[in-house]
Amino acid sequence: MAKGVRIIISLECTECRTNIDKRSPGVNRYTTTKNRRNTTARIELKKFCPHCNKHTVHKEIK
Repeated sequence: MAKGVRIIISLECTECRTNIDKRSPGVNRYTTTKNRRNTTARIELKKFCPHCNKHTVHKEIK
């Protein structure tokens, strides 16, 4: 495990999780790092989802 305050987090597409009628099964996930001291809240970023074929909001999951 790495030393320091940076941790690895997963970002999950919110539209893939809630939409049942999409083209392909699965949920798109990205991994990134964040500084635990500076950013204590959960991160929300707009990323490209290949399942939805558009830019959607991706939220941090545990």
